[in-house]
Amino acid sequence: MNQTHQKKKIDTYLLINALVLIAVGLLIFYSASFGLFARDSIKYGSLVFKQISVGLIPGLIAMYGLSKVKTDLFRKYAFWAFVASIILNLIIFIPGLGLHIKGATRWLDLGIFSFQPSEILKITSVLFLANWLTIYKSKIREFRYGLLPFSIITTLVGGILLLQPDTDTFVVLCVALGSVYIAAGAKLREIGALMLTGIIIVALLATFRPYVRDRVTTLFSNGEKNQTSGYQIRQSLIAIGSGGVTGRGFGQSIQKFQHLPEPVNDSIFAVASEEFGFIGSVCIVLLFASFTLRSFKLATQTSSQFGSLVLIGLSTYIITQSFINISAMVGIMPLSGITLVFISQGGSALLFSLVAVGIMFNISKTATKKEGIAGLQIKS
Repeated sequence: MNQTHQKKKIDTYLLINALVLIAVGLLIFYSASFGLFARDSIKYGSLVFKQISVGLIPGLIAMYGLSKVKTDLFRKYAFWAFVASIILNLIIFIPGLGLHIKGATRWLDLGIFSFQPSEILKITSVLFLANWLTIYKSKIREFRYGLLPFSIITTLVGGILLLQPDTDTFVVLCVALGSVYIAAGAKLREIGALMLTGIIIVALLATFRPYVRDRVTTLFSNGEKNQTSGYQIRQSLIAIGSGGVTGRGFGQSIQKFQHLPEPVNDSIFAVASEEFGFIGSVCIVLLFASFTLRSFKLATQTSSQFGSLVLIGLSTYIITQSFINISAMVGIMPLSGITLVFISQGGSALLFSLVAVGIMFNISKTATKKEGIAGLQIKS
């Protein structure tokens, strides 16, 4: 890209939006963690320390650093980063290295702390697919350069995630990679085929995986499972409802102390809703929505095909994961167990979310006031 047309600064709107989300997330996490303090004061201290020392501080440093490097480096190392993330996700199956918790093997034990390699896979998969589609952008209509490699990449990462098993991340990543492929120039009939395939896969998972089937049946149980598998959703709805229009006030949630399961994890939106009410909940949703819309707008303003696809893929992963979490808490989607980006507990999750934002900041500097690449290039 011509240097005279390149922005020297991060897009202001994206920067402010992201920083507000991070700050709001920290405040909500701090408040929600008091619920854990009442149950286990020792675990509370460890939790807050890890969230800050493993997630927030190194994440902010990484975000700043990645926003400063040359954008070409993301393309140069996309393949090797993807390979490394695949290896990390396979290492967890080696006895003694992977942590088996609640029937799942998703964490890599490093002694001092553990993390989920799937968090890295979300980012590297988007970078690798975006780079591939950029290299062969003139041949995307051809099966062996478009649909075939997309299917291979998605099947590879999806298979690894389902083995862990991590169905929620599998869904998020499929949506993110699908958005990249669609934006690169997928044909309408291919989009239809991909949507149909997605529906079939979800149906098969619900049929052959008991915990997935239980989540779906719980959603439509009409309260019959309120004391069993539907307990968390019921307590979440009580928390959200008791917040009213303006909320109980910061730190004043009652549900987080005893009744609400996982108040710092997947139920954290319910805590936020109880304390900040309907108005606060809407503001959180609007922050995520505006972050995504701004990213999509920037994707149409960069002359870099790679940068455009990466912005679309990373922002789609963030909004999809957040939408699934919030939807589950308000009872319009099955309970997922997936975290709310920037807000929920998880040092490594917060770290790599900020890594993704750092990459997006970097690419936002290449956007111009005029549209460069059309964000969606769907072909019939």
